[in-house]
Amino acid sequence: MTATKRSDRRPADGSPVARVCVDVPLAHLDRPFDYLVPAELDEVAVPGTRVKVRFAGQLVDGWLLSRADDSGHTGRLAYLEKVVSPEPVLAPEIARLARAVADRYAGSLADVLRLAVPPRHARVEKEPHDDQPAPAPPTEAVDPRGWRDYPTGPALLRALTDGRAPRAVWSALPGEDWAARYADAVAATVAGGRGAVVVVPDARDLDRLDAALTTVLGPGRHVTLSAALGPARRYRAFLAARRGQVPVVIGTRAAMFAPVARLGLVAIWDDGDDLHSEPRAPYPHARDVLLTRVHLAEAGALVGGYARTAEGQLLVETGWAREVVADRGTVRSRIPAIAPTGDDPQLARDPGAATARLPSLAWTAARDALRQDLPVLVQVPRRGYLPSISCAECRTPARCAHCAGPLALPSAGGTPACRWCARVAAAYACPQCGGRRLRAAVTGARRTAEELGRAFPGVPVRTSGREEVLTEVPGGAALVVATPGAEPVAEGGYGAVLLLDSWALLTRADLRAGEEALRRWLAAAALARPAPAGRVVVVADGALAPVQALLRWDAGWFAGRELAERRELGFPPAVRMASVTGAAEAVADLLAAARLPDDAEVLGPVPAEEGRERMLVRVPRARAAALAEALHSAAGARAARKAADPVRLQVDPLSLF
Repeated sequence: MTATKRSDRRPADGSPVARVCVDVPLAHLDRPFDYLVPAELDEVAVPGTRVKVRFAGQLVDGWLLSRADDSGHTGRLAYLEKVVSPEPVLAPEIARLARAVADRYAGSLADVLRLAVPPRHARVEKEPHDDQPAPAPPTEAVDPRGWRDYPTGPALLRALTDGRAPRAVWSALPGEDWAARYADAVAATVAGGRGAVVVVPDARDLDRLDAALTTVLGPGRHVTLSAALGPARRYRAFLAARRGQVPVVIGTRAAMFAPVARLGLVAIWDDGDDLHSEPRAPYPHARDVLLTRVHLAEAGALVGGYARTAEGQLLVETGWAREVVADRGTVRSRIPAIAPTGDDPQLARDPGAATARLPSLAWTAARDALRQDLPVLVQVPRRGYLPSISCAECRTPARCAHCAGPLALPSAGGTPACRWCARVAAAYACPQCGGRRLRAAVTGARRTAEELGRAFPGVPVRTSGREEVLTEVPGGAALVVATPGAEPVAEGGYGAVLLLDSWALLTRADLRAGEEALRRWLAAAALARPAPAGRVVVVADGALAPVQALLRWDAGWFAGRELAERRELGFPPAVRMASVTGAAEAVADLLAAARLPDDAEVLGPVPAEEGRERMLVRVPRARAAALAEALHSAAGARAARKAADPVRLQVDPLSLF
């Protein structure tokens, strides 16, 4: 079965050969295997179909990648056992993409194909369908509409309509209807006779884009792909795209591998959102998968958001993409009035105001907006009541006596409980000073709603977070307390947006702390009305770089600054970095077996969860392929000798520390 030395040898019985990717995600088996095609399966065993094969004495699933007249294997070949379905669901271009993604992330093809093609739903396959693709609309220019606010925006649409492949990094204006702008770009691509794939972070964004595309393209011209759809609906949408019945696929990260004929545009909204990162091996990021598709299909690319990541800035600085931004005059006319509390005159009179959770500037902005019958948005970094507490006497963080996990308070009259093991700590005593009183270290959304309800009696208070995420709220006077990413859109915009507990975002031990804080602030501030009706107050020092970028609404400046710092320090995306996580002995074993590039730097170890450790390997970007190959080969060697302790490989992980 194994492909070994090439001899161009035709099988003795003259049967054609099928090259199969077996669904056994082990690194040392990451290659095609040759099988003979029996005569009764010759017509249905076509590339892209699901098959069953005998492998190591067991019947396993596989993908038929290609057919050949001969085999390079000198031994005896087994036959295909079964063609699971004659539907060729794995498109050739997606098979090539999956191989490229596996190589990029030091993973196996079987793992990537499991992400790329949803599980089969036999009943859906048998449903009657129209094999004819939807008729193409007449080629005509798309009205640029809101793209006119950006000097290079109309040219982007013209290039897509003309069948060219523009590559753009877009910084959206506050209050921008980003879904309508993406719909315009997709419509221009479709008008040019090509298809498009658009990926957004979550279901709320997907619903918004779905409505915008239905308005612009009409019904039946696109499908949505999301894991939340359920097996039948997801597979039905996938088949519609694979059969060429629709030219456009939109979705969450489940859509990054969507098969679209004549791909002309890939687009991603808010690429800094961690929801774009796949939590299953080999942990690909939707942005990088889509950019790989750009290279393979020679398609256009649109990377957009209110904020800009360092990865997006790298695309601009290397000339791979052009930035699409508004001029400063347009920005000034669209942004709300933004102020940090560090500039609050009350600080000069009352030093204690610096530590207040709701300084006078924020309180005044909320009061004035409510008096004008406008809603107020309050962004809180954490959900819950008091998700983090500490000793009231010495400020030592309160931790569980059993597992050392952080303690939290579920309600005003609740008992402290561990967030890791859920054990109740009714008789908690501080191990440092013996104190028994507790105070808030981080205040959650529910506690914030309770405090604001007392500060503004008679004003309705709504919360939006993990338990219940609001999509929209009416335009009247109300307080809306939301965690990042769950901010609802207010009719007409918010009169005030308060960004509380900024230190909880800025002081995280994370390479992307400043970038993530600015991304969350811009997303919330974009929901405010333009000045003077709209105000944004950020509870932070105005001298901080993320706050400066927020005040000027200049995500590009901050992204350029971040990228320059990472170049100096040697961090992604200026370099390629991989993390190797596992038991100390297993990590050392893998790195000892890896033939790393000569210029590779091994950093660490650093502590990881559950008593494991992490080592980091850093190489120049030009050596990225060599690093991935070395780690994949070392993982294959460990798998071949059945090493007991698993090791997790991640290339360019979101979190390094």
